[in-house]
Amino acid sequence: MGLGLASACWATAKSGQQTTSHKHAKAASHGQASKKTKPGKAKHTAAAASGTASSGGYGSRPDAMQWADEAAARGDLPVSWVRQQVGMARRIPQIEQLVLPAATPAAKNWEAYRSRFIEPRRIEAGAAFWQRHQGTLARAEQTYGVPAEIIVGIIGVETLYGQHMGKFRILDALATLAFDFPSAHPRATERQAFFRSELDHFLRLTQHAGTDPTSVRGSYAGAMGMPQFMPSSWSRFAVDFDGDGRIDLFNSPADVIGSVANYFKSFQWKTGLPTHYPVTLTPGQTDMDALLAPDILPTFSVESFAAKGAQLEGAALQHPGQLALIELRNGEGAPSYVAGTENFYVVTRYNWSSYYAMAVIELGQAVAQRMGR
Repeated sequence: MGLGLASACWATAKSGQQTTSHKHAKAASHGQASKKTKPGKAKHTAAAASGTASSGGYGSRPDAMQWADEAAARGDLPVSWVRQQVGMARRIPQIEQLVLPAATPAAKNWEAYRSRFIEPRRIEAGAAFWQRHQGTLARAEQTYGVPAEIIVGIIGVETLYGQHMGKFRILDALATLAFDFPSAHPRATERQAFFRSELDHFLRLTQHAGTDPTSVRGSYAGAMGMPQFMPSSWSRFAVDFDGDGRIDLFNSPADVIGSVANYFKSFQWKTGLPTHYPVTLTPGQTDMDALLAPDILPTFSVESFAAKGAQLEGAALQHPGQLALIELRNGEGAPSYVAGTENFYVVTRYNWSSYYAMAVIELGQAVAQRMGR
C-alpha cells in the first residue's frame, strides 16, 4: 500500500489551499516530545512563512551534509537525493524564535484557554464535520473503541477541521530545528535530536512515495495535515481508512478519522472508560502536595484518593483503575480540579498538556450536544 504523499495529498499543500499555521505547544506530541506546542499558539501568513528564510541553503553546511550522508545510510536512501533535499532546505530564523519559551511566561488560565476552542464557530464546524462523516466516525469507534467525540475534539482543536493546517515548508521547518535549534532553549540538546529524527522520517516518507519534499506544507514545528501528525507519527499510526491504497491526512477525512483513532488505541485507550470525574476538595482537609506530586499520571486508587481528602461521588466511586488530580489554573482566580483517569492521560499523549486535553474533551462534548447526542 502506498502512502498518500504524492499527487492530490501534497498537491493541496503546494497549491496554498492550507490556511494559517496551527501548531501544538509541545512540538511533538505525536512522537512524544514537544509536539506538537500549545494549540493555536501562533498564526503566520504565507508571506511570513516563506519571506523570513535566510539566504542560502544547508548545502554549504558541513554538519548538515554529514547528517545527510548518515541519514541516507540509515534509511537506505540514495545519498545524492538526500544531499540534494537537505541542500534545498532554508533556515527560518522566525521558527527558532517560535520554539523558545516566553521570556516572561503568562499565568496559566484555563477559562481563557478554553474560550479559544469551545466557542460557536468551532462547535458549528465540528457538528458539520460529524454530520458529513458520521458513518466513518461510527466505523472508527467500532474498529478502535475510541468515541467519535474524542476524534472530533482532536481535529477541531488541532486545525479547525482542516482550515488551519499550516503554510511553512516542512523541509525548512524540520531542517531549521534539526541544525539550528536555539541553544537558549532549556532542553536544546534533546529537542534538536528529536527534530533530526523527524527530518529523517520525513525524508523517508517522501522518498518512498516519490514526492517532492519541498512541496509539503504544515506547521512551524513540522506537523502535517488535519490531525497535525509529525512525520514519525505518520509512519507509525496513520492508516488507510478509506481503502484507496494510500494514506492522505490532508484530503481524506476517513484516513484522518481512522488515524486519530488508531493513535489513541496505540496509547492504550480503554473503551467505555470516562476521561475524568468531578472532584470536591475541602481546604485544610486535602493533602494537596501528595495529590499533585505525580502531576497528570494516574497514581491513586479511589480509596487512596479519598483518604487524601479528594471527595468523589456517583460513578467515580466505582472507578476500576487509577486516578490523578488534574489542576487547571485560572490566573488570579481559584483553580479548577478534576479527577483524571487513564483515558485522560491518553489524551495528553497527543499533546503533553492537561489544558489541551481538557479543551479536546470539552469541545467534543459540546459538538456532541449540538448534534443531540
